[in-house]
Amino acid sequence: MGLISGGEFFKILAFLCFVRLSQGRKHSATPDLPPLRKASSFSKIQHEAYDYIIVGGGTAGCPLAATLSKKYKVLLLERGGSPYGNRNISYLENFHICLTDESKNSPSQGFISTDGVINSRAKVLGGGTCINAGFYSRANRRFVKDAGWDEELVNQSYPWVEERIVYWPKIAPWQAALRDGLLEAGVSPYNGYTYDHLFGTKVGGTIFDEAGYRHTAADLLAAANPDNLRVLLHASVNKVIFKTRHGHQKQSAIGVQFKDENGGHHQAFLSQKRGSEIIVSAGAIGSPQLLLISGIGPRSELKKHNISIVFHNEHVGKGMSDNPLSSVFIPTKDPPKQSLIETVGITDDGVFIEASSGFGQTGDSIHCHHGIMSAEIGQLSTIPPKDRSLEAVHKYVRNKNSLPKEVFHGGFILSKIDGPLSTGNLVLVDTDPNSNPIVTFNYFKHPQDLRRCVYGIKTIEKIISTNTFSNFTPKDGGYSMEKLLNMSVAANINLIPKHTDDSTSLEQFCRDTVVTIWHYHGGCHVGKVVDQQYKVIGASGLRVIDGSTLSRSPGTNPQATVMMMGRYMGVKILRERLGRAAGV
Repeated sequence: MGLISGGEFFKILAFLCFVRLSQGRKHSATPDLPPLRKASSFSKIQHEAYDYIIVGGGTAGCPLAATLSKKYKVLLLERGGSPYGNRNISYLENFHICLTDESKNSPSQGFISTDGVINSRAKVLGGGTCINAGFYSRANRRFVKDAGWDEELVNQSYPWVEERIVYWPKIAPWQAALRDGLLEAGVSPYNGYTYDHLFGTKVGGTIFDEAGYRHTAADLLAAANPDNLRVLLHASVNKVIFKTRHGHQKQSAIGVQFKDENGGHHQAFLSQKRGSEIIVSAGAIGSPQLLLISGIGPRSELKKHNISIVFHNEHVGKGMSDNPLSSVFIPTKDPPKQSLIETVGITDDGVFIEASSGFGQTGDSIHCHHGIMSAEIGQLSTIPPKDRSLEAVHKYVRNKNSLPKEVFHGGFILSKIDGPLSTGNLVLVDTDPNSNPIVTFNYFKHPQDLRRCVYGIKTIEKIISTNTFSNFTPKDGGYSMEKLLNMSVAANINLIPKHTDDSTSLEQFCRDTVVTIWHYHGGCHVGKVVDQQYKVIGASGLRVIDGSTLSRSPGTNPQATVMMMGRYMGVKILRERLGRAAGV
């Protein structure tokens, strides 16, 4: 593979910043929510016991809390802050800033897996719905059946979410080109605008409205009973508190310890009513991490950190998966209109084809320190580990700031692997819930994942060769697939060493350029860590309800199903306690 110049390298880096869905800006009013209080206020309010304490106000936690509060007292503890008033979250132009922000009040927390892939986890009320690309698409019927869910209730729970925060996109030119290119390349039929997961090509929903304003899972709290729901922000839960009840072998979860924004320590407890529970909804990183810190997990791992053992379970933190993403950069004659994911091709070979284009940033965006999540850190893979420093990152930031506008001419076509079949694990660094654990995903360890990646790249090559995309590229550009792959090697930023055959071996291209699309899951699998009702095995009064329980990612993009899951399980729990007359 031929080398590219430093100047060309930085031109390509610029395209890592995925951007806004539609033109125009109009501030949408904050929904009518229950009060959002700082965690430090907990010491000043009258103490009471709760029917449910939910750890994590994210994609699943918010709809779950809203639903349970209709009949019971609920405490929702979120370690991050509010998404409202944060322009980096609210406007699609600023999408990339949230993911690169490593400042103290950032809505995201960067981490790098042992595989060398730069990733991010949410740290804000609303969770991943505040920092994702907004695409909304349901899981297929097989996924629902395999999960053992009640299909009738599932089909009631999805619309509950959709009528509150989901919109149809005004499709951008790049997304329309992908749609037409997919069909011309044989990814058919065309299924139109639909939330359903159907083989072929479709336009899905989005949580960005027509003004490009983001709506999140936090908005779903507007459906809560405000008299029954208390929301605390900047509340980092240190551990679940257990007690051995007389006559019971299992230890029972009775409360939680948490730290507020000032470092103050607090405890919150469940009521003694039958059926009261702690529900962990801290996400695929946070939920297994909290179980381990609280004493549920492999005995050897707990002893290593001097954690008292509540229940030995070797499966906690195991089966971690992240859907590998590969992408091909395509230079264009003119700057394409900014777009995030709106169109998807769902192939019958387990590959999803999506796209993004353009670049943007509002003038009033919140400027921040980029830290380890800066795109420029990808270049540090060429620097010896001992020299990979923040100072080196700053050097690349300065270079990028001098880029001319012309470097933003182009877009990406993305290939995401379904499943995946490759799995890894999560282990603790320490007992601080705000520390990143050590995470391994083992991308492409399973050969079928690698075969699917190659199939995806070949499908992208077919799309690029269609008449539709010939209208976008310069007529005298001479961009062969090998040249596009050569450029794309630099555009896909990770800390994986590169090889000279990246543009000639598609298998090596997949391995060397793998990045994340933030759809990781696992660590608390059903049947191993939790039962079919998401109750934690080996303890009572404790459930996990979020993406950590999933063995594969639902549909093309998981947020729709994880929000649905929060609503679904909220209704299920109410029906367990009140019968079908729960009235929610």
